[in-house]
Amino acid sequence: MSVQLKTGRNELFTDPDPDNARAFFRTKSRELKSKISNAEEVVRTMLKDGDYIGIGGFGANRIPTAILHEIVRQKKKNLALAGHTATHDFQILVGGECIDRCDVAYIIGLEARGLSPNARRAVQSGKIKLTEWTNASLSWRLKAAAMGLSFMPTRNILGTTTFEYSAAKEIECPFTGKKFAALPALYPDFAAIHVHECDIFGNARVYGASVSDQDLAKASKRVVLTTERLITNDEIRQNPESTFIPFWCVDAVIEVPYGSYPGNMPYEYFSDEAYIKEWLAAEKDPEEFKKFMDKQIYGTKDFYEYLELNGGIKKIQKLRAQELLIDTEIGGKK
Repeated sequence: MSVQLKTGRNELFTDPDPDNARAFFRTKSRELKSKISNAEEVVRTMLKDGDYIGIGGFGANRIPTAILHEIVRQKKKNLALAGHTATHDFQILVGGECIDRCDVAYIIGLEARGLSPNARRAVQSGKIKLTEWTNASLSWRLKAAAMGLSFMPTRNILGTTTFEYSAAKEIECPFTGKKFAALPALYPDFAAIHVHECDIFGNARVYGASVSDQDLAKASKRVVLTTERLITNDEIRQNPESTFIPFWCVDAVIEVPYGSYPGNMPYEYFSDEAYIKEWLAAEKDPEEFKKFMDKQIYGTKDFYEYLELNGGIKKIQKLRAQELLIDTEIGGKK
């Protein structure tokens, strides 16, 4: 007797075919060459309207703010987003009306800070189409892509309403006959990841929670790294085991000190909670929020001008002291 297999009801936003992805990756240079660039050029040349994007980091931690702002500043439209652990990054992109589709595990909430009123309005109005997953499901979708597969078999969402509103499919194990959820591989068109250290070729180090950023880098067709600081390739070679993202995944490198602001950068500086609170308050009134966006993003030419507008190095010094105090209290990164 055949088993009735279920299918999630929502849309699959990306092509999971590994051979189609491989056809693109064959064209990607593996040359060990300088990839130094800037946010304006990267967004203008590497990201087009309608692309699917993935953002590194976790929540408001280690987010590539300079790239997010530049996407908004250049008014990119109809993007799709992997809403894996998306808080302030989702808030920024929705504020710029850049996305219309989202694979969602965690969005709208800014953790203990509360909900984003503007993002909530956008989702509830139907402006952004959603397909549901769990955090683990999106991690495994990226893992499948990083492995060159078309899907990953799991059990984690079987029997849940998350499965019902996903784009997963039930499959039958050829060895045991048991049912599994097939999670389709996720191959983003573009990924932006902020790292602690990187050389000019794209060999990068990350300290603290890494989430799925290594798989995101391997799965994505185009990858830009923003980095707190550039280090020499000699330093990379002295400790090769510390390289979290290898150069052959990377298309562009941008040195952006304090580049996760207003988010947290583990062991570097704490999040600017007062600023995030101000952002959330501005979102309550659409007219006030428009003025806020005009001042903070559209009215600044780049991330450095934005940083100066919000306190510059003096603010960062305070946030660095706060982060180092927390680091000391919990025992440090070692």
